[in-house]
Amino acid sequence: MANPEHFAILRQGVERWNDWRAEHSDVVPDLAAGNLAGMNLRDASLETAILHDTDLSGACLIESDLGGADLRGAVLREANLSGAYVRLANLREASLENAKLHETRLDGTSLRSASLRGADARASNLSGADLTRGDLRDVDLCDANLRFANLTEAEIHGANLKGLLVGFTVFGANDLSSAIGLDMVRHWGPSSVGIDTIYKSRGKIPEVFLRGCGVPDEFIAYVGSMVGRPIEFYSCFISYSSKDQEFADRLYADLQNKGVRCWFAPHDIRGGRKVHEQIDDAIRLHDKLLLILSEHSMKSNWVKTEIAKARKREEDENRVKDPLNRKERLNGARIIKGRPFLGWYGCCGKQEPPPKKGTP
Repeated sequence: MANPEHFAILRQGVERWNDWRAEHSDVVPDLAAGNLAGMNLRDASLETAILHDTDLSGACLIESDLGGADLRGAVLREANLSGAYVRLANLREASLENAKLHETRLDGTSLRSASLRGADARASNLSGADLTRGDLRDVDLCDANLRFANLTEAEIHGANLKGLLVGFTVFGANDLSSAIGLDMVRHWGPSSVGIDTIYKSRGKIPEVFLRGCGVPDEFIAYVGSMVGRPIEFYSCFISYSSKDQEFADRLYADLQNKGVRCWFAPHDIRGGRKVHEQIDDAIRLHDKLLLILSEHSMKSNWVKTEIAKARKREEDENRVKDPLNRKERLNGARIIKGRPFLGWYGCCGKQEPPPKKGTP
């Protein structure tokens, strides 16, 4: 039951309230289920206060201290908590729709089943917060901190995640397909992305986000097939001579920027496994072998081996389509305007022949 005396003191103004708090530091203010809607409580000392089920809608709580406060079920719709200190507070099932939470300290808070729909939480600190089953629809989390936070079953439809900082964050049973700015999330460390999140999102999660969370490339390649879509054949293994490294680097960067998944030895070789085993796996998992034909690559034993492995894959799958390493085709390869000619060797696609003599 709320304490009427505490309400009376608070209604005398923030200055009087803060003085009373300083004089009675051993008293826990009880303002439960009260009506404080629209009140100016800027800079108020409300730390550890009992405020569960209290109506604070539209209240001004800028830079107030609500650390450790009991705000379960509190109504904070359209309240302004910009710059407020709410660390370790209990906001379970609280209503914070359209609240201003810009640069608010919410680290370690419990926001289980709380509604932050439409809230402005830019640059807020939600590190370690429990947002399980929270409503984060249309919330602006630009540049916010969600490291170590738990978002299991939270609704994130239309949320702005540009510049969001994550790391050891839990994404469980979330639909991320309509979240904004997933490809611009900053990754402080790996995060957990559940299989249920992949299914709920229908696989529509940017690969750069999944990689940042630490999801292996081998898994990402099959995400589409897991949700009932056939694997999209847009990946390739780049085979080239080390003497064409500069050109290969540019090609790799351009393909990645266009969303084409590539396997590229200098970037993708991992310690602890034999190189030839990794190359075997890469050729098996990727749709096409992209061969950079040049004078150097035609003399490279590595390139010849890679072409042979890709051809064997086609033979094993009974899908041979005019292999690129036919003797007459290799003998016809040449440099065009000082650049290596690119030939596609397609396990599932059409082989592009080299240009005819005289072609500019």
